[in-house]
Amino acid sequence: MKQHQRTLLTLATGLVIGLTLAIGQGVLAEREAAKAGLPLEELRTFSQVFAKVKSDYVEPIDDRTLLEYAISGMLANLDPHSAYLDPEAYKELQVGTSGEFGGLGIEVTMENGFVKVVAPIDDTPAQRAGLQAGDLIIRLDDTPVKGLTLRQAVEKMRGKPGTQITLTIIREGEEKPIVVTITRAVIQVKSVKSELLEPGFGYVRITQFQSHTAENLMEALGRLKRESGGQLQGLVLDLRNNPGGVLSGAVGVADAFLSEGLIVYTRGRVSNSELRFKATRGDVLEGAPLVVLINAGSASASEIVAGALQDHKRALIMGERSFGKGSVQTIIPLENGAALKLTTARYFTPSGRSIQAEGIEPDIYIPKVHVTATAEEEVEPVKEADLARRLENPQGEHPAQATEREQEAASLAARDYQLFEALNMLKGLALLGTRR
Repeated sequence: MKQHQRTLLTLATGLVIGLTLAIGQGVLAEREAAKAGLPLEELRTFSQVFAKVKSDYVEPIDDRTLLEYAISGMLANLDPHSAYLDPEAYKELQVGTSGEFGGLGIEVTMENGFVKVVAPIDDTPAQRAGLQAGDLIIRLDDTPVKGLTLRQAVEKMRGKPGTQITLTIIREGEEKPIVVTITRAVIQVKSVKSELLEPGFGYVRITQFQSHTAENLMEALGRLKRESGGQLQGLVLDLRNNPGGVLSGAVGVADAFLSEGLIVYTRGRVSNSELRFKATRGDVLEGAPLVVLINAGSASASEIVAGALQDHKRALIMGERSFGKGSVQTIIPLENGAALKLTTARYFTPSGRSIQAEGIEPDIYIPKVHVTATAEEEVEPVKEADLARRLENPQGEHPAQATEREQEAASLAARDYQLFEALNMLKGLALLGTRR
């Protein structure tokens, strides 16, 4: 009997000691959590909601899916550019930055629950269908966009090349929604395009900043110089509807035209978000005039280039105010094959301007207009060169050559008025530089 009593006493004592240790550990854990600043009440609420959804939701749902939803919701409510990328979405992102992917060819973001077009990419179905920066997509086929995540909307827009999708969009200035049917295609993004606008005056368009964009720019400028028979007298750098891309590509492009000084710096909460990028010696144009074209579709890396060249007074910025995306996203791979796209810093131009929600204000504002000729303007006035038996100018050029150039200028003005004005400004700057 005494032996049995001793055994019970030993067990009771052990239980009390165990409970005391457990309570002590719980108190210590709460104290440690409090020191770390963990919101214990909110975490308890989260666990309660998690348990209720798991037990009472109308359809069964597994723990892993619920946790992914929770993570996605946490990031989606931070800002439009932070997101949780599951393994499939992470792979799609890596494919997208390679310069070839399937879809419509638009850079998009979310705004007030709708998909907003940042910019259509050149030579893609979206551009050919007439989509514009600022368009709000409210319906994808018969599916309302409201209620979809950005990723869900993008997945619906992507599909097998050759298949069609109908977009319903709202455009500023239009009274009624616009319905556009677009045929999907494999999107191959050519980062740099170039041509001579006139002898000595080059044109380079950058559609998107990729890892090799700076190298492609130098190759394009080399071709233009060879076609001109020497150094260019001036260059138009077209960044309109360029949604951005790789930061190193933007830094390399700005560096090509700057000989010294800061290009861009970033500032965030953690030490590794503090970055400064400076120009190296050498200006590929050797000081020749530079005009940069921007518009509402010029975002992120495009704004870095425009802001750096504007602050250093190396280029004249023309066009419309840019998009205003001045934040830095860091891709953080996770152990499960997924990744975290997190906004970690802000961009600042060399003078300390933040691009975020402000954009780059052009030095000369030129709205996008379509030039159309009236019936009177279509009739060419009679000139001396048109008269029969006229005297030829022994020192001047043949009238046909002058007329051909006038026709080309008129065609450029009708096709792209902003570029037409940029070229005129460039020629004026080159003339002023020659007279100095």
